[in-house]
Amino acid sequence: MNIKPIRTKRDFDAALKVVEGLMQAKAGSQDGDRLDILVTLIQAYEAKHYPMLPPDPVEAIKFVMEQRGLTVQDLLPVFGRANRAYEVLNRKRPLSLAMIRKLHTGLGIPAEVLIAA
Repeated sequence: MNIKPIRTKRDFDAALKVVEGLMQAKAGSQDGDRLDILVTLIQAYEAKHYPMLPPDPVEAIKFVMEQRGLTVQDLLPVFGRANRAYEVLNRKRPLSLAMIRKLHTGLGIPAEVLIAA
């Protein structure tokens, strides 16, 4: 088993190709162990070079609305009035703590994402 650290983009691309060929490996086999190790190395490289930033709070709300087919009217329990919802969605009004709590409990949007405003 010839596995080395992933230090460059070229190493990263090569590791991805090897992983692609090992995707059908059985857990516990030599190829399965190799796959596990390479995936761990790839994850470490990606975390360092391609960090995932938390989503923007307004974009998270819009995403959930789109995914669930919700309209501004559906969000009235959260925002109280339609114009307040439009102000938040157009970034003219910040989210209040009460809105954050209602969005978190009502729509399941992580509070950490909503607080990042």
